[in-house]
Amino acid sequence: MTHTYVLGISAFYHDSAACLLKDGVIVAAAQEERFTRKKHDYHFPRQSIKFCLEFAGIDVDQINYVTFYENSALKFDRIAKTYLMYAPNGLRSFLKSMPIWVKEKFWISREIRQELKYTGPLICPEHHQSHGASAFFPSPFDRAAILTMDGVGEWATLSYGVGKKNKTRILGEIRFPHSLGLLYSAFTYYTGFKVNSGEYKLMGLAPYGNPIYVDKIYSHLIDVKQDGSFRLNMKYFNYCAGFTMTNSRFHKLFGREPRRPESEISQFDMDLARSIQAVTEEVVLKIGKHVHSVTGEKNLCLAGGVALNCVSNGRLYSEGPFERIWVQPAAGDAGGALGAALHVWHNILDKPRTNLKSDMDRQFGSYLGSDYHDEEIELSLSLLGAKFSRLEKNDLPKVVAEILANGNVVGWFNGRMEFGPRALGARSILGDPRSPQMQSLMNHKIKFREGFRPFAPSILADKVGEWFKLGGKENREDFSSPYMLMVGKVKEEKLTQKNASDRKVIGFERLKLPRSVIPAVTHVDCSARIQTVHKQTNPIFSEVISAFNEITGCPVLINTSFNVRGEPIVESPQDAYRCFMRTGMDYLVLGSYLMAKKDQPEFFEPTDWKAEFQLD
Repeated sequence: MTHTYVLGISAFYHDSAACLLKDGVIVAAAQEERFTRKKHDYHFPRQSIKFCLEFAGIDVDQINYVTFYENSALKFDRIAKTYLMYAPNGLRSFLKSMPIWVKEKFWISREIRQELKYTGPLICPEHHQSHGASAFFPSPFDRAAILTMDGVGEWATLSYGVGKKNKTRILGEIRFPHSLGLLYSAFTYYTGFKVNSGEYKLMGLAPYGNPIYVDKIYSHLIDVKQDGSFRLNMKYFNYCAGFTMTNSRFHKLFGREPRRPESEISQFDMDLARSIQAVTEEVVLKIGKHVHSVTGEKNLCLAGGVALNCVSNGRLYSEGPFERIWVQPAAGDAGGALGAALHVWHNILDKPRTNLKSDMDRQFGSYLGSDYHDEEIELSLSLLGAKFSRLEKNDLPKVVAEILANGNVVGWFNGRMEFGPRALGARSILGDPRSPQMQSLMNHKIKFREGFRPFAPSILADKVGEWFKLGGKENREDFSSPYMLMVGKVKEEKLTQKNASDRKVIGFERLKLPRSVIPAVTHVDCSARIQTVHKQTNPIFSEVISAFNEITGCPVLINTSFNVRGEPIVESPQDAYRCFMRTGMDYLVLGSYLMAKKDQPEFFEPTDWKAEFQLD
């Protein structure tokens, strides 16, 4: 039988990735950063493509279609016209961007063909077509509204449309320079965090502040209509013509220059974070209501970088008009590779979608990356000189659960690596959510990151209604958040003090307030970024949580990504062991193998792991 393979690629901005479809089914997908160990690596995804092909057991000659996630000619058109609009102010940034356009971006088709030695069809949909396809086609819905929001693609910064069976269609869009994603990134920059990665921090900082600048934002920076459409006042922004997001007018408006990275975070920064988060949520709610009224659809699919704002997703679900919402777990540019491939398969080749009656989506829990068998892991550990024991599969969940219940932190490496920015129980660091000290311990001694940042709860899917609520929909049996992209509230009966989110206590002092019986995963506003864990997609992780529940009566674990600040999530056993030995983790599980930190030999870090151990 002859199979049809479609290779999707995203690259040259941030989070390069590759995805491979076999007869329309996702075989493999991975971000380049995981292999190169360069966070948000934007270069051509050579290693991701190599992984996808090797996982499928094919070579380039068997690929039928290659697709790139955006139209570079249209993107260059936007950059050139923006320069002309702001000339001569944007000359320096224009000249700085030109070399990479001349060398790579303008010749992407040639680059792809040369890199792959590929001569077949090459298709380049528009950026938001890729986002829309990534949102709808893997979803569990036969038909749905689609909403994609990000910084900018070619010209579009937001688009909405519909998906029906095997087709998606864009109905409307908002165009550059007016961008909800870039507005949020402007405040990310202004509060001292890095654009395109610090937005998570800004969202996590927001509950410590008060929304006192909302009116100022609406009065000066953004004009929002009742249907959610908006325009930014470009007098306050610098991203069209310069190297920064904001300008002197913006700084004068708020009375301060941008915070220096790594300097002290003030109450002012917290209030700014809360204010822009509130505005973002309100705009998303208005847009959601408009999209619902235009499309008449009961379900909604989301993608684009703004769809990673799980707080606004939670509000849209609980307060918005849609019955169900599905968010693409790789909502940013990495997911564009997946969306481009699915766009070709369905919209271009007119291939049908299958298994539409299933309640499960078609992304397989987003466990689409590399996997290592026990034999490979044992070889790696032996070469590392690690001290380990092997556990039987049936014993592993209970042993790990007991270790966690005793207050230990466990590095967990099991199964296929996740595709997208979240660790979902394959490359995770796990802890006991009942510990009042665990949030601080894991932030400072393991993740080496800011102490204000919250951790997510992973909970058995059939227990979520007992512990969390989302507005008035907490009793919905069909609620799921397998990709950690919905924020809800901890139920009142699980709170240890009714005023746990009392705003009379300000700033980081709120971290000291008692919050709930699971304080390590309860944010200061009593919210939580929920992951529902399903036996169908990750049985071994589900068994660990079930065993922990049997021991403690708590069906919840802390789940954070297996990495330290500034590094990508670990990809290989060597990456995992290095991260384990460099941090305060107590135990490491690699497949069937268990290691205690106290048993390990003195650790010397080689500069090149793969060269050191001669592993491919």
